[in-house]
Amino acid sequence: MLSTGAPPDWASVDIAVPRPSARLPGISMAGFSQRVPAFVDMAMVAHPSVTLLIDLSEGEGLLYGARGRHGHGSFVVGLAPGGLRAAGRVGACLQIRLEPAVAAAVLGSSTALTGRVESFEDVWGREAGRAQDELRAAGSWDERFAVATGILRRRMADRPPVDPEVAHTWRTTLAGRGRVRVDGLADEVGWSRKRLWARFRAQLGITPKRAARLVRFDHAAHLLAAGLAPVAVAPESGYADQSHLHREVTAFTGLTPTAVACAPWLAIDDIAWPASSPAGSTVSAPRRMAPPGRA
Repeated sequence: MLSTGAPPDWASVDIAVPRPSARLPGISMAGFSQRVPAFVDMAMVAHPSVTLLIDLSEGEGLLYGARGRHGHGSFVVGLAPGGLRAAGRVGACLQIRLEPAVAAAVLGSSTALTGRVESFEDVWGREAGRAQDELRAAGSWDERFAVATGILRRRMADRPPVDPEVAHTWRTTLAGRGRVRVDGLADEVGWSRKRLWARFRAQLGITPKRAARLVRFDHAAHLLAAGLAPVAVAPESGYADQSHLHREVTAFTGLTPTAVACAPWLAIDDIAWPASSPAGSTVSAPRRMAPPGRA
């Protein structure tokens, strides 16, 4: 069991992001440094990516748990893990989000991660220790991002990419915020529905329909975090009604829409993941969250 603690005080956390010129397609990174030591415990909301969370702290570091599985240290989160919590006295960590098609090239076994959380060592293999040592030894976030980029490039060079038709289907699903028809996607790539379903699941570890549900949920979660009421979020996100929204949020997180709206991890998305916005940050210098109620 994870200990019960307070959510993070983002005003005491420095957040760094790579310069746009240093970013790789389909990969997002953010670095977190906690200036004031404090034990935190928070729910992490499902996201349409495979996530690597590299613990760069000295000492006890991160604890994590999901679906009855618990561990310590760096970990990898597959698509739609459900009920994920992270806790600990963390000094610094690097979070890397991999689009599913990229994750297949980086991890190879990413399909087996769907719905699961595994230790970084179990997923990354014998090079895990060296990768973490290199990241800890880096003297700045710029250097850490450069090290991580080099490691990821080498991993991708060793594995074949997914089918272009599968990658296109994922990108279209993401662009459509999950409001897509599988039959229409199959027609777009010139495949039968059955073939698309089988290849998509074999390579990304999730069916096209569940992928659309996850992407649609992610859009709804961000609307909730932005302050929209569930009754307004439901139709905006393509749900039949508020009850439908509630069921989907609970299925992906184990939380209510109200709890997701207050999820601490969503509170810093616009700072930690600026690549999603054309007006994203152009520097990798750490940024400090303003205290609640201040611009």
